[in-house]
Amino acid sequence: MTHHYSHLLPPSWKSQVAVWLAEDTPSFDYGGFVVGEAPRKAFLLGKGSKRAVLAGTPFVDEIFRLLDCTVEWHISEGDEFEPIKHVATVLGKARYLLLGERIALNLLARCSGIATASRDRCDFSSKRTKDLAESYGFRGIIAGTRKTTPGFRLVEKYGMLVGGIDPHRFDLSSMIMLKDNHIWSAGSITAAIARARQVGGFSLLLDVEVRDEEEANEAIAAGADVIMLDNIEGSELASVARRLRERWSGGQEKKKFLLETSGGITESNLGERAISEIDILSTSSVHQSVQHIDFSLKIQMSPKVVA
Repeated sequence: MTHHYSHLLPPSWKSQVAVWLAEDTPSFDYGGFVVGEAPRKAFLLGKGSKRAVLAGTPFVDEIFRLLDCTVEWHISEGDEFEPIKHVATVLGKARYLLLGERIALNLLARCSGIATASRDRCDFSSKRTKDLAESYGFRGIIAGTRKTTPGFRLVEKYGMLVGGIDPHRFDLSSMIMLKDNHIWSAGSITAAIARARQVGGFSLLLDVEVRDEEEANEAIAAGADVIMLDNIEGSELASVARRLRERWSGGQEKKKFLLETSGGITESNLGERAISEIDILSTSSVHQSVQHIDFSLKIQMSPKVVA
């Protein structure tokens, strides 16, 4: 059975597309008046200067479906392409093609940019992120973050999935993450974890941000599932991770947990962070300030033009 990324999308996602259309044309469609409703064919072209990953096709399909247009894709979601590539053909009335044009292009540009960065560069280098990380001995999970654009998170997290990385928690309700402000407000790591467990129950993982080894030990003892070693770098990260593993690996104190590194990850320090002792490497570089992929929609001239 074939599984498509679109099968992940919630029932509510299509209503968001209608909101995008309403935002872009809140009153009169002056340009649409000029072109009218003659049937036309438009080519969707993947441009730019480098290889890219196509992502966002379900959203584009829905944009044009609401405008009574049809989209025929010539490559599939997640496929890589070299510019300039004729990725799809869109059929419909001229003014409806243009009503959906900019929304579709903006969405594809952002979503495909995130998918491309996730799969290939991660803003670290021209080498694939996973290959680069594995060259340092890393065999764990590369994940995004919740630092997404308000109102556009579904598309951005979707782009991460198409690109092949873990999207991390989707929102505040999908995993409990306790950061410095939670801990300071609660009084201690132990108190914060106890309160979280009281309401979160057994079904939600608990990720706790710590600043040093002492805080990490407190979080593990209190029952955290994931320990985020925030901004701990270099040889300190490796030594702290090893000592935590050794302390909690057996005996009466045996605990199961994952170690996560996050914060300020760049190409220059990736080798220090992507180490075998770490389970999760989370970074916002795959969705914040990524280079968009350039797409254009070109309506083809009718063979008979009436003056």
